[in-house]
Amino acid sequence: MDAITYIALVFSFLIGLILGILGFFLIRRVIFNRQIRIAERKAVKMVSEARNEAKNVLQDAQNEAKRVKTAADNDVRERRSEVQKQENRVNQKSEAIDRKTENIEQRERSLINREKELEETSSQITELKDKELKQLELISKMSSDEAKQILLDAMEVEMEAESSRRLRQWENELKEQSAEKAQEILSVAIQRSASEIVAETTVSTVPLPNDEMKGRLIGREGRNIRALEQATGVDLIIDDTPEAVTISSFDPVRREIARVALNRLIQDGRIHPARIEEMANKAKSDIDEEIKKAGEQAALELGVQLHPELIKLLGRLKYRTSYGQNALEHSVEVAYLAGMIASELGADVNTAKKVGLLHDIGKAVDREVEGTHAAIGADLVKQWEKSSEVLKGVAEHHLETSDTSVWGYIASAADAISSARPGARRESLEGYLKRLKALEDIADSFKGVEKSYAIQAGREVRILVKPETIDDLGAMRLARDIVKKIEETLDYPGQIKVTVLRETRAVDYAK
Repeated sequence: MDAITYIALVFSFLIGLILGILGFFLIRRVIFNRQIRIAERKAVKMVSEARNEAKNVLQDAQNEAKRVKTAADNDVRERRSEVQKQENRVNQKSEAIDRKTENIEQRERSLINREKELEETSSQITELKDKELKQLELISKMSSDEAKQILLDAMEVEMEAESSRRLRQWENELKEQSAEKAQEILSVAIQRSASEIVAETTVSTVPLPNDEMKGRLIGREGRNIRALEQATGVDLIIDDTPEAVTISSFDPVRREIARVALNRLIQDGRIHPARIEEMANKAKSDIDEEIKKAGEQAALELGVQLHPELIKLLGRLKYRTSYGQNALEHSVEVAYLAGMIASELGADVNTAKKVGLLHDIGKAVDREVEGTHAAIGADLVKQWEKSSEVLKGVAEHHLETSDTSVWGYIASAADAISSARPGARRESLEGYLKRLKALEDIADSFKGVEKSYAIQAGREVRILVKPETIDDLGAMRLARDIVKKIEETLDYPGQIKVTVLRETRAVDYAK
């Protein structure tokens, strides 16, 4: 290839390249112009839509503004109306206050005038009072101080009489209320306590397997019976009663020792003085142990703590009696009743139970100790009991001391309830009849008595008097005189009620 051809080809290539570049730019320009036109159309459309939307928003805003303005105008009108109403009310109240203030000022002026008039009247009254007082002093020949003293003395006498009357009235009311409360407490205690009645006697009967045993008990020339009586301190009665021997003794402990020893001798069959003494000593040891157990059982049953020596003395009450009533059972019952009464009164129940359990502890000692059983019991309790309340209750349960504490009254009431239970105590028929006859004889010995009757097992005497001889006041004096004579001449447990009845009858006949 020659150079011209090469140049022509290069030139042709260059021209083609230039034309291609120009065509590319032309096509690109056409495409760019087209895109510009499309974008302009979109922009015009968007501007149109934006204008339309802006118009809509503006229209909505204008509508909302109108609505808010309307609501605001309505609210303003309502507030103005309310403010106007409040202003009217305030004006009305202000006018009312002004009127009231004016009325108050008028009243104040009236009161000031009234006060001045009262001061003038008071001064006039004072002047008149002074004049009258001077005239009264001249008439009565007595100064005002003396008259005041006389008036005060008269008022003092009158007040003393009135205070005495009221004190008597209050005392009677207090007695009635106290009696009602006491009856309520005692009735509750009696209802809550129900115990069996155990009667005791001064003799015990021991059955024998046959009558031959009587001869063996008597022994040769009576040596066996003498040995038994000497070892136990009782009387052995062997009479015609078939297959029975009677043990007699006022000491229940000795009687029980003899009964146990005799039963064991009968079962053993060997009856001679040495064996009798051995059995008596063994029975005494067993009874002492039984006494201790009885005291411990009573204390445990009531839930009280006692000194061992007091428990031994308490157990001895199991073999003691009072008017046929077992002393230990009586003491336990009194302890329960005392605890119930104390609980109703708000007092310490444990102390009351201990007082009730130990109130008759003085009856457990032998005859060598002198004094009442209440004083003896207090001395015994003082040795082993630290509580002063328990000591007072035991010493005061028969109201024998100069002053009595609440524990003495509680123990006395519980003791009376237990003793007065139907069938709790008994006495011989002969002594009972003698006591009733003595009561009636005392009542009949007084002048003006028509008839007397001893009732309620000798606890009450009802006396019928002659109405023409004894008046109402005399009946009261007669009752007191009979009470004094009964207290001076008779010995009796508890208390005796004396009732004097005076009846007046008016009788006439229609013809």
